Amino acid sequence: MEQPTETSWVLLVYKIPREPTASRAQVWRKLKRLGALLLHDAVWVLPATPWTREQFQWLAVEIGELEGEAYLWELHLLVSGQTDALVQQVQARVDVSYQEILDELEQEDADLVALSRTYQQVRAQDYFHSVLGTHVRERLMRARGGFAL
Repeated sequence: MEQPTETSWVLLVYKIPREPTASRAQVWRKLKRLGALLLHDAVWVLPATPWTREQFQWLAVEIGELEGEAYLWELHLLVSGQTDALVQQVQARVDVSYQEILDELEQEDADLVALSRTYQQVRAQDYFHSVLGTHVRERLMRARGGFAL
């Protein structure tokens, strides 16, 4: 995955009709799958990479198809420390997920296939390349007998 530009973020602000609620849930699930951070009601942010820009663009189109409105910006934070705080939030979330995988690997009956799949999902949200993620990958590979994930 491509490393994001240090101070560049993509911001999605949207509004969707309350009914049907399935539309709102669908958008929410996609945002969570991307690892987006919720800043405020329906205001989400991701580190800016070509991939995250494209994902938010597709989501903005989808929101329009659901008869909602979506606005997408690329931005640089101007207040000192805010970028670091957002990076830490992104990292904390993926590190929690990586730690859960490590905890599961400690179990005798660990499902290595399911854990590998979970690892791939978390890795897709690991925009800043967590050291813990590298450790999880190594542990999974050892547990699988050195086979690639």
